[in-house]
Amino acid sequence: MNRTSKLITRLLAVIALVAAVVAVFIVVSNNTGGDDDSSKKDNRAGKTAKQKKKQPKQASYEVQEGDTLTGIANKTGVSVDRIEALNPELDPQALQSGQKLKLKN
Repeated sequence: MNRTSKLITRLLAVIALVAAVVAVFIVVSNNTGGDDDSSKKDNRAGKTAKQKKKQPKQASYEVQEGDTLTGIANKTGVSVDRIEALNPELDPQALQSGQKLKLKN
């Protein structure tokens, strides 16, 4: 083989290696929850549902051991700001088990 043939062969080997790495990355990404169309659709649908103002299912929430205001907001679907507005006496740093929080007017 002459020098040009060896250079082309090496170049093609590098390109094949890069293509194989990209293919493996794509397969692994798709199998481990990478960005696919269904997750994007789910996220868009979730944002639309969250943008609508929903009334919480319950009027109050009883604080459980280990609860945080953010955790309560996530569980109930009521924003932290809304919980604080409905409970002006609330100290988010001093939540106590058994404490009742208003979630509705």
